[in-house]
Amino acid sequence: MHAVILAGGKGVRLRPYTTALPKPLVPIGDQHAILEIVLRQLSASGFTHCTLAIGHLGEIIRAYVGDGGQWGLRVDYATEESPLGTMGPLLTLRERLPEHFLVMNGDVLTDLDYADLLRSHRASGTPLTIATYARKVHIDFGVLTTDAGRVVAFTEKPSVDYRVSMGVYGVSRATLDDYTPGLPLGFDELVMDLLACERPPHAYEFDGYWLDIGRPDDYDRANAEFTSRRSLLLKGA
Repeated sequence: MHAVILAGGKGVRLRPYTTALPKPLVPIGDQHAILEIVLRQLSASGFTHCTLAIGHLGEIIRAYVGDGGQWGLRVDYATEESPLGTMGPLLTLRERLPEHFLVMNGDVLTDLDYADLLRSHRASGTPLTIATYARKVHIDFGVLTTDAGRVVAFTEKPSVDYRVSMGVYGVSRATLDDYTPGLPLGFDELVMDLLACERPPHAYEFDGYWLDIGRPDDYDRANAEFTSRRSLLLKGA
């Protein structure tokens, strides 16, 4: 099983933590880098090969991870010379990838079963599978519904439930056929294109533990919770 980890971003939202370190290498808990946790999880799930798409401060990631042997993985690299969006790096890798593979952001902390996601993607027959998570958004205002200048309804500080993308995907290589290597391709563009041509992605609903470490608040929460959740996050690793 093959995984591609997107680790080329600048981590702007996580500054100052990412001033000297790439975001996937910021430490969690007792000095484990986020990326190390992910690599341990992938290995424990049965993945044998991992490609790291690197860019900003990529040489530090390469020096830290090496060939991946310490985690029982075979790791290679794809260097992003200019920003290519979330899915753009996959286009230059296309010929190196198997028919179905896992793609994930390098700053995700979760106990998601990556192998089960990939199995579900294969079984679905869809071009793309998106791991989704339930999020509740609280509106801190009274919300008005208006019609022709009249208030017709009022809700005091409502909450709205959404399912959001976790930044983990199952992808089929053929999904990339119509795109040009070297040009940017965002996750949003790919999803909109699939919807437009009536090839909707498959939703893999997950309700376990998930944090996107892209924001300082979530990074601080991850550090506060890691010790108590270590056995959950690193089970089998």
